[in-house]
Amino acid sequence: MLRFMPVGDSMTIGSAGDHTWRYRLWRHLCATYGGPFTLVGPRETLYDQGVNSPVSYAYAEPDFPRGHLAGWGEGWQHMAPLIGDAVRAGRADVLLVSLGLIDLGFYTNAEQTAENAREFIAAARAARPRVRAVLLPVIPNIRATADPAFAEQVDRFNELLAKTVADLDTPGSPLLLASVPPRYDIDTDTYDGTHPNANGEHKLAEAFAEAMYQGWGLGGPYEEG
Repeated sequence: MLRFMPVGDSMTIGSAGDHTWRYRLWRHLCATYGGPFTLVGPRETLYDQGVNSPVSYAYAEPDFPRGHLAGWGEGWQHMAPLIGDAVRAGRADVLLVSLGLIDLGFYTNAEQTAENAREFIAAARAARPRVRAVLLPVIPNIRATADPAFAEQVDRFNELLAKTVADLDTPGSPLLLASVPPRYDIDTDTYDGTHPNANGEHKLAEAFAEAMYQGWGLGGPYEEG
């Protein structure tokens, strides 16, 4: 049984009524991965924007493994202290990580955020030495279009994240850097300039799927379904 753990911020937890990219990736792996697998993590809910709390189970399609470690407003600095216990409890084999936007927007600069990413990886490996991970760079959101300093921090962090992956990748615990979806458009792939709509969910799932297929031969080419 291969266990995937999605880790992320509001783009990963999703909000009430969403499918989430987690669901889209699960459907893809059901069609392309030739062995047993599941999604794991200590959380299962969506974020309910009406009450500002992660208490919703109102998935558009609820019948899938909903485990994750994602939170609205949470970033690398929040997840680094949690990932060890989560990996250990869930026996995660592959981490699918989309973090950084909230860090750069509210908490830490690019260099500090990259250091938190390194601490996250170290904690995950301490809990499960052969854990693998796919890391998605930060996708610039609507703020980056109006705030050049923020856009510069996003670019700088993405450079540092690529260096982190290159520095820390090992044969026993491999890391992959996913690619930002080349056709990702905040006007057509999000509902508010940040959070993915159905189009965006597919493109985020595709980013992880293509990284695993091209890097590890896991699954197959992504097709929307």
